[in-house]
Amino acid sequence: MLDDQTETDTLLEVNNIEVIYNHVILVLKGVSLTVSKGGITALLGGNGAGKTTTLKAISNLLRSERGEVTKGSILYKGEKIQDSNPADLVKSGVIQVMEGRHCFEHLTVEENLLTGAYTRKENKKSIQSDLEMVYSYFPRLKQRRKSQAGYTSGGEQQMCAIGRALMSKPETVLLDEPSMGLAPQLVEEIFEIVKKLNEIEGVSFLLAEQNTNVALRFAHFGYILESGRVVMDGPAKELRENPDVKEFYLGLSGNERKSYRDVRSYRRRKRWLN
Repeated sequence: MLDDQTETDTLLEVNNIEVIYNHVILVLKGVSLTVSKGGITALLGGNGAGKTTTLKAISNLLRSERGEVTKGSILYKGEKIQDSNPADLVKSGVIQVMEGRHCFEHLTVEENLLTGAYTRKENKKSIQSDLEMVYSYFPRLKQRRKSQAGYTSGGEQQMCAIGRALMSKPETVLLDEPSMGLAPQLVEEIFEIVKKLNEIEGVSFLLAEQNTNVALRFAHFGYILESGRVVMDGPAKELRENPDVKEFYLGLSGNERKSYRDVRSYRRRKRWLN
């Protein structure tokens, strides 16, 4: 397990970035983070904290929403990527699985998966081999491969979205809210598959997630965002044991769950952001 990022090679570096929407709305306020090769890094925080914006800044999908990185730098393997074309970024090994899955509903599951290989130039045999690899991790998709994606369950669509990303042969996957709208059992299943992909295939993950409890069990390192700033970071094991994280994010403050305005973390959070 990669509990210490300093001992491993850094793939992705985000250095003090600011993001503005519509030329006036400042969303990210000096966010810095790193993703280690072969690691699972969690980006945690509530709604509006800036998790999705951070991922879109890395994958260069901000411009379609009138957003832009106005300060700082984003490096992948030491090279600046914030001005790269998103398709070129996929070819270099970075791909994002969007929040809400975004499968092509009118296509079959298998056709959805094959769209992930669009940027690849290999022969059909190589692509077919990778399709079978995806099916080995997601056997449920193989059973439903001829079904229209729009008629599959939310969990199956999330699996399809991750499988489609894997078809591009990525080195790093940006995974946005994989647990959203899914039953706890399915969330566990998907995170277990992410863990296997990390350990067996060597895929690195940066996942944005509100489900702090699950994310910190599977991640190696974590960052906590509040209102566009990183307010805490560290190895996942240490964050799980941190009293503020336990109280505010995990709801483990004694015998009863409190409102976040009642716990001392809220007051500390106010101090963090001053």
